[in-house]
Amino acid sequence: MITTKKIYLEEDTKRPMAMHPQKFALWLFLVSVCMLFAAFISAFIVKKGDGNWVEFPMPNILWVTTGIIFLSSITMQWAYFAAKKDELEKLKIALFITFVLGVAFLAGQYMAWGELYKEGIYFGGSSSHPSGSYLYVFTGLHAAHLISGVIFLFVMLVYSFKYKIHSKNMVSIEMCATYWHFLDVLWISLFVFLLINH
Repeated sequence: MITTKKIYLEEDTKRPMAMHPQKFALWLFLVSVCMLFAAFISAFIVKKGDGNWVEFPMPNILWVTTGIIFLSSITMQWAYFAAKKDELEKLKIALFITFVLGVAFLAGQYMAWGELYKEGIYFGGSSSHPSGSYLYVFTGLHAAHLISGVIFLFVMLVYSFKYKIHSKNMVSIEMCATYWHFLDVLWISLFVFLLINH
């Protein structure tokens, strides 16, 4: 009986954790990001109910950037599958395309701010309106997180050329894919929300 218990205890100590600690930390971070945006969305809804709300058309470039980030999610998933199958050349191509699309998305968001400025929609100040300020906040916060995602992608691209990503070492590419897909879903959700409520 004692011997059997000892065997079970030894097996339990050798059993791997249900989730990699780095993945767990990433998910905690994603939850905190969701809470941050949820707080701003709540403030947006409350402020809109107070009045002094100016309706204005959304910059057309935001439709383009939404398409870009959706496409980048597809190429990111392609990179993940390529790594899983040890198709390392395809992995490099897919990561590079995703990186370029990420940079293109950021450039598009910057152009959207230019369109807003030309239309007289400013951030903060006495001449600004809450509706415009919130649009800057939402797009700016998302862009800040996407910059970190682009940096993460660049690191993965470097790793791919050093052959540090393959079927037996998937943790980093899995985390990158998770974060990138999260940013994709977050932006599309924000864009739909803004289309309905801006």
